[in-house]
Amino acid sequence: MRRDAKALKSACAAGERDALARVEAVLGSDPKVASHADTLRVLAREAGFASWSVLKFAAETRVMDRTEQLDRLKIALFHGQGWRVERLLEAAPDLRRDNLGIMCAMYDVESVRETLAARPQAASEPVLGPRTPILHLAFSRWWRHGGSEEDMLATAEALKAAGASVNDSYEQVPGNPLSALYGAVGHASSLRLAAWLLGNGADPNDGESLYHACEIGAPALRLLLDHGARTARTNALPRALDFNDPEMVEALLGGGADPNESIHWPETSGEAPFVIPALHQAARRLCSRRIVARLLDAGGNPDEIAWGHSAYALARMYGNDGAAEEMASRGCRADLGREEAAIADAVAGNAVRRIDPERLPEPTRDMIRSQVHLPQALRRTKSLVDIGLPHDRPDPQGLTPVHVAGWEGIPDVMAYLLSLGVRLDHVNGYGGDLISTIVHGSGNAAGERKRDHVACARLALEAGAALRRQEVAFAGEFEMAEFLNDWAEEHPDQVTEDPLD
Repeated sequence: MRRDAKALKSACAAGERDALARVEAVLGSDPKVASHADTLRVLAREAGFASWSVLKFAAETRVMDRTEQLDRLKIALFHGQGWRVERLLEAAPDLRRDNLGIMCAMYDVESVRETLAARPQAASEPVLGPRTPILHLAFSRWWRHGGSEEDMLATAEALKAAGASVNDSYEQVPGNPLSALYGAVGHASSLRLAAWLLGNGADPNDGESLYHACEIGAPALRLLLDHGARTARTNALPRALDFNDPEMVEALLGGGADPNESIHWPETSGEAPFVIPALHQAARRLCSRRIVARLLDAGGNPDEIAWGHSAYALARMYGNDGAAEEMASRGCRADLGREEAAIADAVAGNAVRRIDPERLPEPTRDMIRSQVHLPQALRRTKSLVDIGLPHDRPDPQGLTPVHVAGWEGIPDVMAYLLSLGVRLDHVNGYGGDLISTIVHGSGNAAGERKRDHVACARLALEAGAALRRQEVAFAGEFEMAEFLNDWAEEHPDQVTEDPLD
């Protein structure tokens, strides 16, 4: 078909009438300038598939052995890749009943009941890797792609009746157990399953769930708090502040969150973890004056020094005028050091005064990275570069500003950073290069902001970033998979077989 696509492209360029008509019927654009990816899409549509990437994956599934099909189905259900699930089941319709883990992830309650009736102990045994059946259920995103939530809960009941523990967990990373409740809340975003787990005795204090509940919203937080979740040392309050949501802040403060608690983010690169109280976090996340006032009412101390700055200074440095005004109105210290004033002026669009970044506290040197996702980030980024802040410096997690822009799906900031020159082969502390970070963000970046991960991937590839075959093969979001497949077909010399370490 690739050969046929090349022939079709040549025929269009030569003006052959039948070829032109075929391409125009599918694409509706000028067929004489059709690309190789365009003609592949035409052949796929003529063969009854939505696109070339769908046809390609459908063909690949038919030559996989049973073990590989099961593994790919497990991955697709875990990541919510509905279109891949459909193709795999077209190739092997009985695959869904091959394995108790898959049955649970697909909420096939009748097959689960039959299997457990014959062998109840299977409910507590790992299957298809380290996860037990209830973990396959909890981490499945199938409910967002056609699965029934009623069948999901009925499957949970069947597992519990057979002896499955609602507090099962597994270690994706050694030393960091992930519970079934975390799977429901932080991965699958299923409030109904989370409520069922909590109602059946799941421990809300698993070190992850309350933090990630902030990515769903106030109802998820209230659900966990009502079941006894403790706020201390969870980082939930600063995570809620990332979303500038007064309801979440109120729920956490009402649940006992301390705005002056020193919140820690773990280090990944050998440097010390950084520490920041909630009021400082609100200042740098551009939280509303209403939220800042609530934190002050709860006893937040704006004069505490964290990251080398007071909360007022951070508010000024990040252009959070409402927060700064609220703190000043309550008599907090409102003085700024030379570097703080220079940053505040630059962010406000006033006079640009160069500074020596080595005179800044360590976290402030990463300021470009930490504000990439905020409103007016492009203007802010340019101002910070103009005064001398480093634009390609990894933070303690190994993330550079361009990696964050790619993960967040912000193409204008990414294009600017690329224009300055960045290390395209840099691998961050989570093991991702630039393209893999963008692909991961396309399926996982939280929040409602407008994102364009495909545009970011295009920018990175146009700049010369490597495209690893594994990213083409495993991209789960349909638009991203389409784009990467098309790029790989048009630029085969840029595709590498080397896996990431």
